[in-house]
Amino acid sequence: MTNLILLALLRERPMHGYELQQLIQNNRMDTWTNLLSGSIYYALNKMEQDGLLRTEAEERTGARLRKIYAITEAGEEMFQHMLRQSLTLSPHSVKSDFSLGLMWIEQIPEGEAISLLKQNLQQLEETLELWHVGREIKGQYGLSPFAEASFDNAMALLELDIQYVNRIIQLVEQRQEHDS
Repeated sequence: MTNLILLALLRERPMHGYELQQLIQNNRMDTWTNLLSGSIYYALNKMEQDGLLRTEAEERTGARLRKIYAITEAGEEMFQHMLRQSLTLSPHSVKSDFSLGLMWIEQIPEGEAISLLKQNLQQLEETLELWHVGREIKGQYGLSPFAEASFDNAMALLELDIQYVNRIIQLVEQRQEHDS
């Protein structure tokens, strides 16, 4: 995922790592891609070693030397391959650390479980609100039909997760009432 994003951005124009990081953060890509800023620099160095990128120029700012990266022909081929491959993958996985934790939820006190679940619920609701705001802001500049579909899908999944966590809270509360 990291390589695909970086190659796609560098297809637009050559950039240095910090510029790429800022572009990713400003577009909030980091919220839906699990892209960590530290992995950007690692990926850039690795892709340069692999011949997917080249140093276009070097820029000195104070004591720091910044490499400006450009995509190579091999990088373009890799981008095209990765793009095509990504479109064959399932949009979401049913693998979940949350579901795994539910297997042993009865190993902690019900009150603590409910507190943790409500914390999770609050985070989901806050994230959903951020997606609504983000869609509204991005919509002012015009969203492609693909971006609209992505926003709609992400928000629908968050709404389903909110329903799911609410259901789990109810089940734990019912168990607590039953045991009382």
